[in-house]
Amino acid sequence: MRLRNKPWAKPLIDSNPELIVTKPVEYRGKWETRFEKKAPLFIEIGMGKGGFIMELASRHPENNYIGIEIQTTVAAIVLRKQIEAKLPNLQLVCANGSGLSEYFEENEVNGIYLNFSDPWPKTRQEKRRLTYKSFLKQYQNVLNAKGSLEFKTDNRGLFEYSLVSLNNYGMIFNQIFLDLHKDEEAMIDNVMTEYEDKFSKKGQPIYKISASFKN
Repeated sequence: MRLRNKPWAKPLIDSNPELIVTKPVEYRGKWETRFEKKAPLFIEIGMGKGGFIMELASRHPENNYIGIEIQTTVAAIVLRKQIEAKLPNLQLVCANGSGLSEYFEENEVNGIYLNFSDPWPKTRQEKRRLTYKSFLKQYQNVLNAKGSLEFKTDNRGLFEYSLVSLNNYGMIFNQIFLDLHKDEEAMIDNVMTEYEDKFSKKGQPIYKISASFKN
């Protein structure tokens, strides 16, 4: 999702520091201070318009959630929703998701969500894919021993690449879905993103991987 910067976006972010962070390095190891209570922490990298992370936070008040988005306007769109919703267990971050190890201490995170990430299809763009080995190293660093990585996409090429990348990294596959929406049991607790809703209505298969790192 790429949107032009809107003139209202940055002022909105600047005026709501209690809901959105622009310098996440300042909270490394102390993210619990951003929430009402200490709880397991889950993050989404590339939260889009926030449908997924906000619904997840609403369904699971026992957890804390952080949505990370690099684009100022997109982050501000989610912020407008959060200003209205006031979910106490949700914080937003406007920053580059590639700096995860700078934002979180080792073992600080319980789960990471990658939803419909940019496939970066050209070979020269491989290092920008969120399932490239350098990103996996960061996920491994910040996730605790029981933490897991969940990845969803409609892009078959990215899905196949991710399977190989995670396998080569030595990860343990907990679940693999070639067509998530055809599995009734998996859909019981499934939280859809805006893209997932759009593509599934067109009949496109949704691919999903749930994987963990070896201890």
